[in-house]
Amino acid sequence: MSTVLQTTDLTKEFSQVLAVDRLNLRLEKGSITALLGGNGAGKTTTLSMLLGLLKPSSGMIELFGENFIDNRFSVLGRMNFSSPYVDLPQRLTVRQNLSVYGRLYGVKNVSRRIDELVAEFRLEELLDRRLRRLSSGQKTRVSLAKSMINRPEFLLLDEPTASLDPETTGWIRDLLDQYRKESGATILFASHDMREVELLCDDVLLLSQGKLVEKGSPRELLSKYDHQTLEEVFLQVSKQGGEE
Repeated sequence: MSTVLQTTDLTKEFSQVLAVDRLNLRLEKGSITALLGGNGAGKTTTLSMLLGLLKPSSGMIELFGENFIDNRFSVLGRMNFSSPYVDLPQRLTVRQNLSVYGRLYGVKNVSRRIDELVAEFRLEELLDRRLRRLSSGQKTRVSLAKSMINRPEFLLLDEPTASLDPETTGWIRDLLDQYRKESGATILFASHDMREVELLCDDVLLLSQGKLVEKGSPRELLSKYDHQTLEEVFLQVSKQGGEE
């Protein structure tokens, strides 16, 4: 397997507050990895650096073998993201949003791609409604559809099932897994839904106070800490990390 993302001593400091502390990550092609951590653990800052929204204080990010910090525009078209905390244009309809982002990413035959995403994310009844008139769960589905508009090879997801009911969460999980298998895409997501992580992810990265304090597959972590659920592992590791 080839390496899609590798960070070396990735660090971000804000006014003498160390948000991310020498983070070393390695994600392989076709993997789904969860980035977990409590409030202030450094998840959002890490994702922001991986998206090119924040410049690291020090360290290296290599994406598709490129120096992402210096050459991010050469690889941005091969990635995408979704977050319930980043609003899409609220005055535009769902169709208009997908069309705008499709053109921004240089997608060929945007109309056909929108039709595919509308079917996959069950957006038929929402297509011509303005985003500001959608529920939180509906907006989450639209944001996920937007994140797939360019068929990304690297997909970053922040709370991808936020505000979704259990049934919708289930088919979104299946859709992401199918997309990974069919395209070979690499997916990194931050989530508070530990059950979702257990069902979907190959690997788990646990952050505490900006440091990577544990990693492994869900099964490995459950066995190592002798717990029944990943939430119990998360609570134990987070507590230990906070006491260091």
